[in-house]
Amino acid sequence: MGKLTVLEYLTLDGVMEAPETWQFPYLSDEVMDDVRAGLHQLEGLLLGRITYEIFAAHWPLQTNNEFGVADKLNSVPKFVVSSTLEKAEWNNSTLIREDPIGAISRLKQQSEGMIGIIGSATLARSLMQAGLIDEYRLLVHPVVVGSGKRLFHDGMDTTALRLVEARTYRTGVVRLTYQPHQNGAAPM
Repeated sequence: MGKLTVLEYLTLDGVMEAPETWQFPYLSDEVMDDVRAGLHQLEGLLLGRITYEIFAAHWPLQTNNEFGVADKLNSVPKFVVSSTLEKAEWNNSTLIREDPIGAISRLKQQSEGMIGIIGSATLARSLMQAGLIDEYRLLVHPVVVGSGKRLFHDGMDTTALRLVEARTYRTGVVRLTYQPHQNGAAPM
C-alpha cells in the first residue's frame, strides 16, 4: 500500500502560505539536498487546484535541471483534486473531480511508494480529517509571519502524532517527521 505524505514548508507560527516570501534566507545546500532527496522518493504527487496551477505554469518551463527536480516533477504521476478545473494538461496528470476521499483511498491501495502532498492546504486538511495521512515531513523555518494560511487550523480535531525523526540545519530550519499514532492516542 502507498504512503500518503504531507511535505510542507512552515513558519514557526505554522503558516504555509507564500513560502517564496519567507523561506529563501534559510535555504542552504544541506536543506536543499534533503528537499531533493525527498522529492526523488515520490512515486506520485497529489495536488489541489491552486498548487497544481502554480506548479504547471512553472515546472514545465524549467531548463536548468542540475539536480533533477524539474525532471522528477514533470515526469512523476500527478493527481489533481478539483471540482472546477476542466482539464489537467501538465504531463502525466490525472484529474480527480468526484469522490476525492474514495479516489485517494483507492490510489493508496493501488500504489506501493510515497505519494506526496505539497501545498494544497484544503486538500491536506480534508485528508487529515479522513485519516488518510501516513506521514508529515515539515520543514519549520525560524521566522514568524503573523498571518496566512496554516496547515493546522483552528477547529481541527485533536490528532496524536509520534515524532519519527528530527533534524536541525545550520540555518535554523528543523525538519520534523511525524506519523499518526496507531491507536490515535498520545503516548503516556
